[in-house]
Amino acid sequence: MKELLYSKIIGKGKPLLILHGLLGMGDNWISLARRYASKNFEVHLIDLRNHGKSFHDDEMNYEVMTDDLYYYVTKYQLSDINLIGHSMGGKLLMFFITQYPNLINAPITVDIAPKNYPPHHHFIFDAIKKLNLSHFDNRNQIDKFLSKDIQSVAIRNFLLKNISRTDEKEFYWKPNISVLKESLNELGEALSPFSTFDKAILFIKGEKSPYITDEDIKIINAHFPENQLITIPKSGHWVHSEQSELFFKTTLNFLLKKN
Repeated sequence: MKELLYSKIIGKGKPLLILHGLLGMGDNWISLARRYASKNFEVHLIDLRNHGKSFHDDEMNYEVMTDDLYYYVTKYQLSDINLIGHSMGGKLLMFFITQYPNLINAPITVDIAPKNYPPHHHFIFDAIKKLNLSHFDNRNQIDKFLSKDIQSVAIRNFLLKNISRTDEKEFYWKPNISVLKESLNELGEALSPFSTFDKAILFIKGEKSPYITDEDIKIINAHFPENQLITIPKSGHWVHSEQSELFFKTTLNFLLKKN
């Protein structure tokens, strides 16, 4: 029997599904979700497979994740769906809307293009592999250990959110680390050259992020002829957290125009 993705649903109104990136979870978006909910959206903070509180599975690619999302949408009987997807979640969004365009109202893709991305997260997974959680008593100790290989405080804090405790107070990883590491090639996959979506879509790029280049605009235009691209200044890949106020205003403006 097909398993249903875990979600936290906030507010009432038009459906807005938020799809997180690699090693993320719906809860990373909780503050923004409350703000969208205050503007009459029913916000679905979804944990994708092998992440957060959703099920673990050995298969991890955009085909099965698209199926997961379609199953979720049909279970909740959603239509005229608004979508926000960041990074891996943004790539999933593109796969989903090109396959099910009639379900979609307003999609927003955050700092990702429909091209192939070679694996580039190995340093994070290598640092995680060195980490034996049973050797630590608190998060500060884990953070100090990770700092040997990961200098970025933001990335370390992001990773620490993926660690929880059992009832016996033992640390464990919420995401399926081994499967995610083995699936990095699949998660970099490009959208099929024949996949298109001819409705309005917003692309958001972080000014300091390398994920969307000038050369990528041609690829975006080929798949999404009605796209709008907005660059958020003074932000990197995690646009929604680095410039949350401007991100909220920009996305809300697009959503309200389409709803």
